[in-house]
Amino acid sequence: MATARPVALVTGASSGIGKEAARALAAAGFEVIGTGRKTSGLTPPAGVTYLDLDVASDDSVATLVEQVIERFGRIDVLVNNAGIGSSGAGEENSVAQAQTIFNVNVFGVIRMTKAVLPHMRAQGSGRVINISSVLGIIPQPFMALYSSAKHAIEGYSESLDHEVREHGVRVLLVQPAITKTSFDANVAEPDTPMPLYTERRRAFDEAMAEAMEKGDDPAVVAKVIVTAATDKKPKLRYTAGPTAARVSTGRRLAPVRVFDQQIRKLNRLPG
Repeated sequence: MATARPVALVTGASSGIGKEAARALAAAGFEVIGTGRKTSGLTPPAGVTYLDLDVASDDSVATLVEQVIERFGRIDVLVNNAGIGSSGAGEENSVAQAQTIFNVNVFGVIRMTKAVLPHMRAQGSGRVINISSVLGIIPQPFMALYSSAKHAIEGYSESLDHEVREHGVRVLLVQPAITKTSFDANVAEPDTPMPLYTERRRAFDEAMAEAMEKGDDPAVVAKVIVTAATDKKPKLRYTAGPTAARVSTGRRLAPVRVFDQQIRKLNRLPG
């Protein structure tokens, strides 16, 4: 059953930024499909259809995209939002743990993007909006896996955007800072913790908890996602919220030494 409205597919839409993005896109006139690993029993926002999806599974991704095309006839916007967090010093995260993080946060984005691109190219239009982070452009001690995954998304998205632009498709990035979500409850703790890092990690956890309390509302990020989805002349990168804007500007303009010192100060590390 094709729809006359543009169709948006949002991964990780059962809570947080994804849920607010699904709600905002529906309010903006999109037919919205929101996904989560287990959506049964959940009440979707008005105008949103929930379907199950595991972005870490090739079969799940292929089945979901085929299901959406059969049911709605097209996909105009893909919002790659699903992801998991990680904490701990890089030395405390095993290679297996790194592979798990990247399988969701990087390869999940790649799986979804590759699945929708043939449909978008065939219709001559479409937008892939990848939810990055300010941690895709700055370092974050004790979140090396998460930060490196977001850095990978930045490089992948910008490169791919150049490849598909002539086919009517754009690949865009939305960069939030810290938002008030349950993200911290979905963080992979280090699987090989070391006493050497315990105190620094504890200080980081405290600083992160304080920052989460003051974070942006997910609706702020959702509004930017709608802008990226609907701009007549889209930009490659959209910062979401005042903190993200300040961090982006600081990264571009601050001298390297000053920026380095600020990172250490914010993370309560010795100068």
